[in-house]
Amino acid sequence: MDDALIDLLREDLERAGYDSQAVRGLLGPAADDARQRGVLAPARRVLDARGESPLGTLIRLFLLGDPLAGSGIDDALPTVRTAGLAELGLVEATAAGFRAALSLNPVDVEDAHLAQPARWWIISDLDDQLRRGPARPDHVMGVGGATRSLLAQAPPGETGSALDLGTGCGVVALHLVLRTRGRVVATDISERALVLARANARLNGLADRIDFRSGSLFEPVAGERFELILSNPPFVVTPRQADGAPRYVYRDGGMAGDELAAAVVRGAPGHLAAGGTLLCLANWESHWGVDGLERVGEWIEDAAAGSELAAWVVERDRVDTVRYAETWARDGGARPGEAGFERLMRDWLDDFAERRVVALGLGSIRLRRLSEVGTGGPVLRAERAEGAFSARPGARLAAAFEAAIETERMSDEEVLSHRWQLAEDAVEIREHRPGEESPRAIAFAAEGGIARRVSADPLLAGALGACDGELSLGRIADALATLLEADPAAVREALCADVRELVWLGLLAPAGR
Repeated sequence: MDDALIDLLREDLERAGYDSQAVRGLLGPAADDARQRGVLAPARRVLDARGESPLGTLIRLFLLGDPLAGSGIDDALPTVRTAGLAELGLVEATAAGFRAALSLNPVDVEDAHLAQPARWWIISDLDDQLRRGPARPDHVMGVGGATRSLLAQAPPGETGSALDLGTGCGVVALHLVLRTRGRVVATDISERALVLARANARLNGLADRIDFRSGSLFEPVAGERFELILSNPPFVVTPRQADGAPRYVYRDGGMAGDELAAAVVRGAPGHLAAGGTLLCLANWESHWGVDGLERVGEWIEDAAAGSELAAWVVERDRVDTVRYAETWARDGGARPGEAGFERLMRDWLDDFAERRVVALGLGSIRLRRLSEVGTGGPVLRAERAEGAFSARPGARLAAAFEAAIETERMSDEEVLSHRWQLAEDAVEIREHRPGEESPRAIAFAAEGGIARRVSADPLLAGALGACDGELSLGRIADALATLLEADPAAVREALCADVRELVWLGLLAPAGR
């Protein structure tokens, strides 16, 4: 894409006020929400009533997919004009007028590092509601739910160097620029994705901050290390022997089963600086008799050879093979009842049956390459956590990970000698029947990061009630052992185990952190 034309486009978009807040302000919340669900009539009705404006023209062209006269587009974008858009590949001529050939969306994306959402213009391929046909095999996605989830979970704070592995449209790389003092590298195996990612960097004034490179996985960064690696790779488990089915490179990395996700995990330690972090999204398979989280744990054990690692695997959802196959058969534009849809379903289900896959997990993998070279196995936690994410969960998740690494490396005596602090948003929940003096159930809950709720017996409830950072856990344990007339050694052992668990859940942390 021509850099000069992109610069002209940027000027016109700024002049028109083409951003997500302005779009919502013009359309109103109801019509804008409907538009984002693919229901476009309410937005058209609002624009008909409001009359013509540059912002309205851009909404019709790029967000509603309406054909427009070139003169109207020229009025809205007087510098780049229709001819420039056509040269950039953003519009194409049809009998009804000029239509959007690519998506040009204003997007706001949350990030724990930023006080306010980042606002970008993102060029990508058209989505289902505007595409008017199946996606092309080299389809480049815009900013979807997975990308937003990755950025929301990313650790806050400034970093010295960063890698966006599998950049797609480039939005993750744009965010990394905002938190990185030094270099940002963005890679992708798709040349078309790199073309659009470079265009987005130019359009948003960040072209000189990102080094875009072509290649598979870590090949383009051989011998390099980074303080932060973010990745939303093409992790969809796809049958390799699909009969004539297109391979969508944005979701299919060309490897069998979940091997691409395994390759990211195994390769990451060799490209992380000491203290560096990888956060990636992934899907993983559960085979007959083998839980998927166990398999991810094996990947991490492999990755830990030669370096000391901490890892946190969070499975957000688990789906059966039929639902998984249906989701991705629909994703490319096929629909039930069509021959292509039935063929895709058969290919997926035959592949799963042959390899004895019974379910698929969806979630995230967080790795930390620790400073010291260790001789033991990795610090590893793999869990299912379906609680809702809080707003901007990255800071709380990063804090829990840091605290858990510190706690896991403590002996029980060190755990007992430490003072512990209950999370600020933690609440105690007691269930009573009317008239009963004692609660029938006690639980503690917190919403920060991932929403958690933990049942507590009287011992744990008493200990958490005293965890205000003043007393060591050992003193709390001894006092409770006396109060409950329990064996002091058993109380200390139980509370040490509870503390280790609750730190991972974000309910406790060493005082003073």
